[in-house]
Amino acid sequence: MVIFGVTGDLSRKKLMPAVYDLANRGLLPPGFSLVGFARRDWADQDFAQIVHDAVKEHSRTDFREEVWQQLAEGFRFVPGDFSDDFAFENLRQTIHDLDRVRGTGGNTAFYLSIPPRFFSDVIGQLKEHGLAEQNAESWRRVVVEKPFGSDLKTARELNTVISEVFPPGSVFRIDHYLGKETVQNILAMRFANAMFEPIWNSNYVDHVQITMAEDIGIGGRAGYYDGIGAARDVIQNHLLQLMALIAMEEPTSFDAKHLRIEKQKVLEAVVLPRRLDLATARGQYTEGWAGGHKVNGYTQEADIPRGSRTETFAAIRLDIETRRWANVPFYLRTGKRLGRRVTEVAVVFKRAPHLPFTATSTEELTHNALVIRVQPDEGVTIRFGAKVPGTAMEIRDVNMDFAYGGTFTESSPEAYERLILDVLLGEPPLFPRHEEVELSWKILDPIVQYWAKHGAPDTYPSGTWGPESAERMLARDGRIWRRP
Repeated sequence: MVIFGVTGDLSRKKLMPAVYDLANRGLLPPGFSLVGFARRDWADQDFAQIVHDAVKEHSRTDFREEVWQQLAEGFRFVPGDFSDDFAFENLRQTIHDLDRVRGTGGNTAFYLSIPPRFFSDVIGQLKEHGLAEQNAESWRRVVVEKPFGSDLKTARELNTVISEVFPPGSVFRIDHYLGKETVQNILAMRFANAMFEPIWNSNYVDHVQITMAEDIGIGGRAGYYDGIGAARDVIQNHLLQLMALIAMEEPTSFDAKHLRIEKQKVLEAVVLPRRLDLATARGQYTEGWAGGHKVNGYTQEADIPRGSRTETFAAIRLDIETRRWANVPFYLRTGKRLGRRVTEVAVVFKRAPHLPFTATSTEELTHNALVIRVQPDEGVTIRFGAKVPGTAMEIRDVNMDFAYGGTFTESSPEAYERLILDVLLGEPPLFPRHEEVELSWKILDPIVQYWAKHGAPDTYPSGTWGPESAERMLARDGRIWRRP
């Protein structure tokens, strides 16, 4: 595996530790080799030390010297920038030498852990120097990190650049949320259990809420985040993919082709509300309190223009025009500097058509709900009504809870472990194809364009759950947001 941008945070905190964890679990062949490419004047042993430090600090599994020593034998480093023909020729020779010395068989995955503006440069160099060529005996694959463009037009341009060099089956678009154990558990929960699927439709479901909340600000991402915003950063990829998994029909099998077909059907059936002013909300955090500390507002962050209109909170309502989901709204929201860090999917059910109780008996009873907690405390909660002990008939909400950490002794693999392994095995069920990416932009583009024409976003204090306009958005439909 060749990592471009190997000096970045993603490589240091996620990719290199994931490679070690895979090796520690015995899931990599003895000849596996890792090549770093970056603008650094490093020797191979310098690169090995960088990987060593990253693994010691961020790996999920315990550090074992014998595993490390075997893995480190396959480390190589190629210095250079993306316009340096000599560097790419050096990379080609390095890969050839590894084939000969380590027995990698000509199989190479190129991981583009770099800003999207450099994708076309690297792809072009790989083509020019024959690094993308493959035959019946070996494969060459490319891994692309999000964002996949900034709108439909740029996404199509990016897809054109990549498809001219790599065939569709050799392109892996990483959405790390799809590698999380709890996201994959959506499929297991829905299709392995007879009790859920009969009620997974508009006859019983009132609405669905999908939330990805962060309690942190933008940190050091000002250069990327400003001008992109919450909707492009999270809704276009993570949340629409989660929605597709929740709403899709049962696939013929769980291989990549059949999963994509069903997810694509959902995205094709999405309809935007006619009044985007009533069915969307956006906000920008101001100074406030987070984690017991006073924090700056967005426009007070380093390198953010004072008049920035970039949203740090976005909420939208979508409808899926299928028989299963007719008249069931899907509410998607994401934001920074919210009340806590949490990602969850809440399937909220309709009230029972008849309650043979007095009004006072059920005044504390809300809608039944099934909540899939993606992070941080992975698991599933079912909320239902139960009688309060005592002589009176009083009913209120109770929770039935399943937690991964309390049930399984083995900790869940990091998302990047699963995704990197899928790349090396050539099994891409969790990677969106370009059709899904383009459909997602078709959904989001009209919303972002509408916002661009209608002034600045609303504001909300750090540590709260977003702007008042988001509360009003659901109140118009007679609903309220969950407080995770």
